[in-house]
Amino acid sequence: MIPLYDNVPSRRRPVVTLTLIAINTMVFLYELAQSQPGLTSMVYEYGVVPERYTGGGGVVASMAAGGWIPILTSMFMHGGWMHLIGNMWYLWLFGDNVEDLMGPARFLTFYLVCGFIASMTHIWLNAYSTIPSIGASGAIAGVLGAYLVAFPGARVLTLVPIFYFIQTIELPALVLLGFWFVMQFLSGTAAIVVSSQTTGGVAYWAHVGGFVAGMLLVKLFAGKPQRYGPRWE
Repeated sequence: MIPLYDNVPSRRRPVVTLTLIAINTMVFLYELAQSQPGLTSMVYEYGVVPERYTGGGGVVASMAAGGWIPILTSMFMHGGWMHLIGNMWYLWLFGDNVEDLMGPARFLTFYLVCGFIASMTHIWLNAYSTIPSIGASGAIAGVLGAYLVAFPGARVLTLVPIFYFIQTIELPALVLLGFWFVMQFLSGTAAIVVSSQTTGGVAYWAHVGGFVAGMLLVKLFAGKPQRYGPRWE
């Protein structure tokens, strides 16, 4: 299912959301300018490699030695055009409303915190993996979790494949994002059962961790809800 747009208007320009999209795009264009060996080195240096955090002195020692830097930089790197476009589309579609709810400064903090929790979830469940993980999807999953809690009744026009046909259907955010979360959880569970922890692929558990973090933290970052109540009645 591909969401197209929702029926929740924003009161103000989503400056942070637009800035995040711009930074992610510029970083990706910089990646494209690298040679293959240079890009590989960049991904390993600035991506999240779980084994670096679980070996030696463990997570605490790794963080003290600068291990937080790849967690931050990995949120702005992508593995291909579709990876970038898919993530940025979801950020644009749902991020403006969550930013409107929280305000720019709180939204940026919320986004980075969700991305951090997403990476830690990935590290925890892929402790011995030597494959670097990159992408904004963990942080964006936090945005989706926040949107689900804040706007469960919002209507989202969605492309839905039905057999050989594609239909546009208005779905409640609760249904669309709830389905997305369940698919991430089931896919992550299947990945643990079927494959070893050293294989690459989609970081499903980062999505799950980010989404749950977003659901739990949205009220903390939303400020005074009465300011926004009339907007989605």
